Amino acid sequence: MAHTPSTAPSDHAPTGATPPGTRRAALGQLSRLAGLVTVGGLTALSGCASLLQREPVRVYLVGLEPLAGEGLELRMALKLRVTNPNDNAIAFDGLSVTLDLQGSRFASGVSNERGTVPRFGDAVITVPVSISALALLRQAMGVAGGPPERVSYTLHGRLAGTALGGVGFSTSGDMPLPKGLAALGR
Repeated sequence: MAHTPSTAPSDHAPTGATPPGTRRAALGQLSRLAGLVTVGGLTALSGCASLLQREPVRVYLVGLEPLAGEGLELRMALKLRVTNPNDNAIAFDGLSVTLDLQGSRFASGVSNERGTVPRFGDAVITVPVSISALALLRQAMGVAGGPPERVSYTLHGRLAGTALGGVGFSTSGDMPLPKGLAALGR
């Protein structure tokens, strides 16, 4: 008598068990899905990495104009040209800046100005800064032998509110002594 396989569940197989062929197909589909998720995740990460590998913005001091101050405080409008050498625009919502002259802290300020520095473009941003009487006195004493025609400066700051939390910058150079300061040294 020949034994024929039964299609009924066996007494040895657990109830609800998946036949081996179906299990293999499900694992294959799961493996393909994991591969797609991995490829998608790597693509997203490479997109984020390209954002992190931006060239730094370049900032140039292009102007310094007097503003009305109060008491012993001198106020000036610092004009900055921010150049974006990247292929994505930089949207900002606020700016902070510190200006050092001849190696000493001189002025600092913030602006709630918002705007965009276009891709491969630039924008001029005006930031009001405050100069304390002490910083002014320190600079005046530093030029006791007569004011120099040009002074070295270092500018540090941050464009706030960008997608990555902020874009910092630092630049240095030399500039003509502002008219108000040149008059103090004479």
